Amino acid sequence: MSTPIQTTLNDSGGALSYPSPLKEFWQSFSANLGALIALIFFGLLVIAALFAPWLAPHSPIEQYRDALLTPPVWVNGGSWLHIMGTDELGRDILSRLMHGARLSLMIGVVSVALSMLPGIVLGLLAAFYPKMLGNGIMRLMDIMLALPSLLLAVAVVAVLGPGLLNTMLAIAIVSLPSYVRLARASAMTELNKDYVVASRLAGAGKLRLMFNTVLPNCMAPLIVQGTLGFSSAILDAAALGFLGLGAQPPLPEWGTMLASARDYIDSAWWVVTMPGVTILLTVVALNLLGDGLRDALDPKLKKLA
Repeated sequence: MSTPIQTTLNDSGGALSYPSPLKEFWQSFSANLGALIALIFFGLLVIAALFAPWLAPHSPIEQYRDALLTPPVWVNGGSWLHIMGTDELGRDILSRLMHGARLSLMIGVVSVALSMLPGIVLGLLAAFYPKMLGNGIMRLMDIMLALPSLLLAVAVVAVLGPGLLNTMLAIAIVSLPSYVRLARASAMTELNKDYVVASRLAGAGKLRLMFNTVLPNCMAPLIVQGTLGFSSAILDAAALGFLGLGAQPPLPEWGTMLASARDYIDSAWWVVTMPGVTILLTVVALNLLGDGLRDALDPKLKKLA
């Protein structure tokens, strides 16, 4: 026996059509002009990072000794051979920025993954076992939050030693409390809802409730937090690189480029300005993307056309 299909009719008697979830998300996201521009910029940055070996005009570590501190092409004395100029060792700044994007984006992705995954697990455990595990987990997170994030990252790198891998691990440790607190708060909001109670009465175990029932409904704020954490990771990596604790030369990391150029602020402004502006634009774009995702994923903030 076939099951009747229920349809919703409009005032004229015709069936109403609703957009797919993906189309609905895109309508909400594209309504935010700043987020749309940020998405285009970030897409171009990702393309430049992925295809840097082919798109970059020069090697990031090759030194042109006859072109030390060459200004950008739009400044008197500039050359189209080095569009954004060269640094104090004669290395092409544009090429180093493009290759540095690979490092910065990798640091952001790995750091967010290393902090989000255990953060979600600890947050769910704290929500489902408030007496057994919740108090201990949250007090540990409170202690970590009591320390300045950059100072904690510096302490971790000082213990583990400078380097790219240790930088990513330090940033992940610093970012962990925000994911734990957000996952716990979101899970506790969902625990008393009817669908969770129904799943529990149907015999669902703790693991099924945590990861199949509750977690999918907590992902929207976690995705937004991950986007914002991405920008924070890039900033923290640049700060550690500037202090000499992050990626080590000759790796073309943006913070390391700033550190090596700080002695040339007066005599060769482009050596400092180019990586600084790149960091600024990338972080602003990621923050605008986070705002757009928040507007599109939060039902209370959706503005459909």
